Amino acid sequence: MRIIRYDDAGTARWGVIDAGGTVRAAAGDPYTELVPGDPVGGDVRLLAPVTPSKILCVGRNYADHAAEFGNPVPKEPLIFLKPPSSIVGPGEAVVYPSLSGRLDPEAELVVVIGRAGRRVKAEDAMSVVFGYTIGNDVTARDIQKSDPQWTRGKGFDTFCPLGPWVDTQFDPSDVRVTCTVNGELRQDGRTRDFIFGIPELIAYVSAFSTLEPGDVIMTGTPPGVRPVQPGDTMTVTVEGLGELSNPVLAEDA
Repeated sequence: MRIIRYDDAGTARWGVIDAGGTVRAAAGDPYTELVPGDPVGGDVRLLAPVTPSKILCVGRNYADHAAEFGNPVPKEPLIFLKPPSSIVGPGEAVVYPSLSGRLDPEAELVVVIGRAGRRVKAEDAMSVVFGYTIGNDVTARDIQKSDPQWTRGKGFDTFCPLGPWVDTQFDPSDVRVTCTVNGELRQDGRTRDFIFGIPELIAYVSAFSTLEPGDVIMTGTPPGVRPVQPGDTMTVTVEGLGELSNPVLAEDA
């Protein structure tokens, strides 16, 4: 099932996209029971499909990405947080902050948690997974490099596009993850090349932080990272899952 959030005259509502591609309103809570209803008429503006309490991100989870910036491959998952205020949905603008001189998109497969979990064992990790979506870990690279912590460089408003939906039946084991900018291919990798797999990441994260329904784990980005400029359009695609596009807008525009 593909689960969405959409705008209904200024109110965010849950919905589903059925096998025929029809958008249907839905009642209930996706993490307990979501009941599809009538088709939604007219154009549907999709919102980010989750409202997490926390966004847990994994740095350098592809060896080639670590190498392209001259960084060592981590011996254990390198975890950082993005604030929920950084989330935007499909088609929404990513704002290029005036404080930064280099803005990079980072294409990522995103795990969505479906039930609470604390100290989850790797062998049990998939039992807390609700589904998968697509993310863009937008980064002010110069600020990330200048600060001892990554919070500022990763955490600006609009720096976490998510969407377009959550797919509850998706198999993430070996899929292509790409980023194009204005149609030009830049990043290109496959999830089989993760240094740390999804069960290992869930076990590692839940050892120090309770996972809640709707929380997301961004699994890392493949090689090919290059900067964007205002006016560019970034498109992250995960094979079999869909694509997420966002324009870049100058802060003073």
